[in-house]
Amino acid sequence: MRLNKIGNKRALYSKILVSMTLCVSLTFLVSTIIYYNYYIGVEKTQAFRSDLSDLTKTSREVVNMNDAAQSLSFQIYRNSTVSKIVLYDKPDIYDVTAAMSELGNYLSSMPYIESIYVYNPKSEKLYIASSSGQNGVFTEQELVDKNILDILNHYEEYKPFMPIPRVYSNGAEEDDQVRAYTFLCFDAIGWDRAINSAVIVNISAPWINKEITSPVDSKSSTFILADHGAFLSSNSLEQQELSPEETRWIEQKVKGDSAGYFIGKFAGENSLISYTAPDALSWQYVRITPYDIITEQTDNIRNATLLIAVIILVGGIGLSWIMSKRLYLPIHRIVSEMNILESEKRDSMFMIRQNTVRDLVLGLKPLQSMQQVEKLRQLGIHFTFNDDYRLILLRIDNYNEFREARSSYLLAYKFAIMNIASEICGQTYRVETVDMNDDGILVLLNIIDPVEYTDTGLIETLLRQIQQACSDYLKVSLTLTYSHIDRNALQLHQLYKQVREASNHRLFYGHGCIISAQAVSSLQANTYHYPTEKEKKLIDALMSGKVEDAQEHFSAILREAESYPFHTVQLALSRLSVTIKEIISTVQKRNRLQCDGTSGLPALDSVETVAELEEAFFVLFSEMREQLAEKKSSKQHDLILLINQKINENYMEPNLSLNQIADELDMSPIYISRLYKQQTMSSIVDIILEVRMREVCSLLESTDLPVTIIAERCGFTSSSYLHRMFKRTFGTTPTDYRRSKNA
Repeated sequence: MRLNKIGNKRALYSKILVSMTLCVSLTFLVSTIIYYNYYIGVEKTQAFRSDLSDLTKTSREVVNMNDAAQSLSFQIYRNSTVSKIVLYDKPDIYDVTAAMSELGNYLSSMPYIESIYVYNPKSEKLYIASSSGQNGVFTEQELVDKNILDILNHYEEYKPFMPIPRVYSNGAEEDDQVRAYTFLCFDAIGWDRAINSAVIVNISAPWINKEITSPVDSKSSTFILADHGAFLSSNSLEQQELSPEETRWIEQKVKGDSAGYFIGKFAGENSLISYTAPDALSWQYVRITPYDIITEQTDNIRNATLLIAVIILVGGIGLSWIMSKRLYLPIHRIVSEMNILESEKRDSMFMIRQNTVRDLVLGLKPLQSMQQVEKLRQLGIHFTFNDDYRLILLRIDNYNEFREARSSYLLAYKFAIMNIASEICGQTYRVETVDMNDDGILVLLNIIDPVEYTDTGLIETLLRQIQQACSDYLKVSLTLTYSHIDRNALQLHQLYKQVREASNHRLFYGHGCIISAQAVSSLQANTYHYPTEKEKKLIDALMSGKVEDAQEHFSAILREAESYPFHTVQLALSRLSVTIKEIISTVQKRNRLQCDGTSGLPALDSVETVAELEEAFFVLFSEMREQLAEKKSSKQHDLILLINQKINENYMEPNLSLNQIADELDMSPIYISRLYKQQTMSSIVDIILEVRMREVCSLLESTDLPVTIIAERCGFTSSSYLHRMFKRTFGTTPTDYRRSKNA
């Protein structure tokens, strides 16, 4: 408790400075969030107001143009000069010229007018005054702007003097596509409601669009929502293809609504959508600006503020750490020293407790007086040896490999196993654990539950839980042995010896087994008779080189000892080891083998399972067989060399044959023939002929001796026999062969 208080004091300045740093950083963070949201709202409102101002100005411009177009149309109708081409079926050339001049005057006086059409259906002609493209009098067939004819033919679909946004061709050589607002004034009085005359005024869309500005960024786009629901681009006057989502927000939020704005998706991008209320033409203007452009400056301010907050946080924490370390360095030293002393005391107490319990278990300091019991209590050992208790020995499987692989953490692993055993058994028993300084950990249990006296299933269930927990968390396999229940403190050492000896039966049961020491102790009553008959069979198998049979007899002798006490197993293995050493030594001497492999025989206490013991002996058996096989192969190789030597030395003798060689070697012709064939893949007769033919070729090439002399020197009985064998071997006669080589 005192150390904790000192440690808390040590962190006082650190806590104060860190708290201040966190407060400043949080203040920056919260204020950034608040100001960010506020400025975003302000920017959206300002962008909307700017957009609304521009769009409203554009709307007024279009309405004014509508009034101007209407006024112009009435003037044209009332103009006496123009009325002649409107009302007369066949006006003369002078009237047409005067009327076209008047139309040109109107066009020149109003620069925003793109063109003026006067249509007289009776004459089936259109009189056009245009700043570019077709200009003059044209029939319907000659007219390039065919779209105006569709409008005239369906005039009832359009309101009078309602601007019609459209793109049409004027027949100009360059840039003949004209974007304009078309105003239609027509006379359709009569019973058939057919057009008697019409005046069409096309006002330039770019003239109106020059009033439309994009104050935020050039990426903003302006659109027209016409009275008939078409969504048009203000620049191209083309109808836009909308997604279902875009169509939905146009219908629900924009169409027919008063001016406003909202955030929505357009062309897959989050955007600010500003729109006007319907104007006198029932048109609405919509401006769409990418949302990132509006919030760009605010995002930069936010990011800069957050960066400052992070810098303050990191710098403040670092400064706090440095300041606290400098201010409380003396206290830190004191706390460190006290922690070291406390740790040493704790470790020392733990070691004292471990050594005390270990001495009791090993019988070095038996418990005989009340003073010893009191000393145990002072050390924190509350285990009562005068109450019923039992012992559990936990042995780590494959301990040698485990110790080599985890030597640095061996004590930590053992401590973890002790904690797991205490945690699992502590719910049912009073527990004390001790490291036996080998592969074993001993667990002492005071019996509390009376069910334990009759039900051994409880203890085995707990042991399986310990095994499973150590396997899952520590990746360690354990073999567990438990004793019977006792209450005599003086019998503690004997009980441990019984458990320790019983745990050695892991040799037969295998790793991860649970052994009852009482059941193993009952094997003491069994009388063991060493199987001499099986030993004799083992000797015969090894002497004759039958390794598989020898392995089978060895395993049978070893595993037969499973039903007897472990000291019996030790005696049986000792005798078996001596016998095998003698056999191997005899075999090595008989076959003049230099290597002595019997020094590698394992001791019983160096292996943990029968499989390991068998593997060690089986390797020895296999090595002996390999040595014998190698020795045998070496003898066969020497015999082949000897046969080849005799052939090379005696090939000139006509009587040289397989039988002669066998007689000289004092061996069976069949044996040496088969052996030679196996080793060289050729027969002895073929090799004799091959050597003789090689010598014949040499003499034919290097001498002028007659063939008869060469046949005699090379062991052939006659020159005709040489001719026949030479012809069969080389496909030519000796004479021809000599001639070809000397040519």
